Amino acid sequence: MGGRQLKKEVFKLLSDKDFEKDILKISGFSARAVVNPLFSFFYNSDELIKWRAVTAMGVVVSNLADHDMESARVVMRRFIWNLNDESGGIGWGSPEAMGEIMARHEELAKEYHKILISYIMPDGNYIEHEILQRGVLWGIGRLAHARPHLVKDFAHLLCLYMESPDPALRGLAAWTAGLFNCETTNRLLKHLEKDRATLTFYFDGTLEELSVAQLFKKSFNPAYLEGR
Repeated sequence: MGGRQLKKEVFKLLSDKDFEKDILKISGFSARAVVNPLFSFFYNSDELIKWRAVTAMGVVVSNLADHDMESARVVMRRFIWNLNDESGGIGWGSPEAMGEIMARHEELAKEYHKILISYIMPDGNYIEHEILQRGVLWGIGRLAHARPHLVKDFAHLLCLYMESPDPALRGLAAWTAGLFNCETTNRLLKHLEKDRATLTFYFDGTLEELSVAQLFKKSFNPAYLEGR
């Protein structure tokens, strides 16, 4: 299948109502061939297409890592480059994809989780672009819900976003902070429990409008909370 034909086919699958079934078809394509079309859809004007491309990238790259770890690392390094000021771009979709991949693949998570987290560190690779910050927080949250032990020690870094005037940043920070028993975030969470400002939240192939308080309630992971 040629590049243009493959891109059209991937777009069709990302647009389909039965995304859970179609993502299996996407993962059946050659990983090296389908990565570029998926990258291109990170910039699609349709939010659902963009987010489903992130999910599909997670499946494709985690599967690739199972049999060709170095090729998977090349893709991860591409995300990191896209988020570098020297790249000349903004890096839409890259932090979300990093989080999705690491949520699905343990070894990649061990290698790259600190880099993703560094994007919210004031003394690290802090990203100032507020819209891109949403993607970073979503990626960290996706990773935290799958592998909380990799994020736990950095929960305090969420405080800055929990006091943001942007409800998307507050909600996404609360979604992750609610997983952890952190003194500094717990104090702020008390205020966000009643925060009715809304944001658009993506998970598992769908978009929904939620309040900050509703998203915070989604953060609790009883299995993990019992052991903390």
